[in-house]
Amino acid sequence: MAVDTRHDRRGLTVVENRPRLAPARLRPADVLRVGGVGLRTRPLRAFLSALGIAIGIAAMVAVVGISSSSRADLDRTLDRLGTNLLTVAPGSTLFGDQARLPMESVPMIGRIGPVTGVAATGQVPDAPVYRSDRIPAGETGGIATRAAQLGLLDTVGATVRSGTWLNQATERYPAVVLGDAAARRLGLGAAGPDVQVHLGGRWFTVVGILAPAPLAPELDGSALVGWPAAEAYLGFDGHPTTVYTRSREASVEAVRSVLGATANPEAPNEVEVSRPSDALAAAAATDEAFTGLLLGLGAVALLVGGVGVANTMVISVLERRAEIGLRRSLGATRGQVRTQFLAESLLLSALGGAGGVLLGILVTAGYALSQGWPTVVPAWAMVGGVAATLVIGGCAGLYPAVRAARLAPTEALA
Repeated sequence: MAVDTRHDRRGLTVVENRPRLAPARLRPADVLRVGGVGLRTRPLRAFLSALGIAIGIAAMVAVVGISSSSRADLDRTLDRLGTNLLTVAPGSTLFGDQARLPMESVPMIGRIGPVTGVAATGQVPDAPVYRSDRIPAGETGGIATRAAQLGLLDTVGATVRSGTWLNQATERYPAVVLGDAAARRLGLGAAGPDVQVHLGGRWFTVVGILAPAPLAPELDGSALVGWPAAEAYLGFDGHPTTVYTRSREASVEAVRSVLGATANPEAPNEVEVSRPSDALAAAAATDEAFTGLLLGLGAVALLVGGVGVANTMVISVLERRAEIGLRRSLGATRGQVRTQFLAESLLLSALGGAGGVLLGILVTAGYALSQGWPTVVPAWAMVGGVAATLVIGGCAGLYPAVRAARLAPTEALA
């Protein structure tokens, strides 16, 4: 209550108690309304400022989304193909020469208890592949010729895109199955009885074309012929150069530890054992490092957007001095003026953040669709994007809001 004193006509002092008028309080709806005044009156400036925030958020969300979609596709591929594939290859001797696997290495590996499938390929030297016999000898296209055992397809999890795989009949005759990349280099889209390639100085019929083999990418650029046909027509020595092994998931490491000694008991140190899925995981780790770099660039773009918001709010305070003075003269407190401009900055940043998240999702979906990946955008990336914009907006709008609140009514109206 406020105490008011006055004198009546007789000179007596009269004391009156009048209720003190409390300053009006801004409800949340009022804060949103007054905070949106500056955005509605200057829509182009607000749009350009929000665009800077949106670009930074879109970059960050798209980078995280594309990386997550790529990893989801890798996980889906590994779930389909399995992670229990091991490969055995010859290493180097103590003198640095190329070692060789024994011819008996494949059946010996097959006798390991947990092994469920084994097949081998053998490099065939001096057997270049050409589309016709008129092509110059040096233009091989980098296609390697390999002898292949019949169980290769099931062991590595590969599939035939066109035609058929080798069988007990065709593996003994001049028949060849091309990898996906090899067929494209030769300009072949389909296999057939009338489709032939010139291989190792003679014509071979293309009976099949493989689809890409993620766990055995070396097969993509290869021409695969039957083991007996390679020995009979191409002078193949019969020594395997890569042995593919499938084993039970629970026993992969145990099998891996004995593969070298089993494949070449006399010189186990000359055997290299690898796990193809580890190479894919390493590629994913490389992608994650690259993703970190791109996220840093997105953060820089977001910071630039925050500077744009701060600049917009400072200019807005300078342009709206008369409005601030009028509000202060009508009873608005410093806190209310500060709240108005801080709310305006937060609204501007929130609009940019929401637009950036939406744009980032659209970019991720478009790229994932073009690559045949599942679209995955983590929820933390979307929520974190909006939260980051609010933090940036709050920091960017704090100084202009304090500056606006400090303006005296007489100074602002002058």
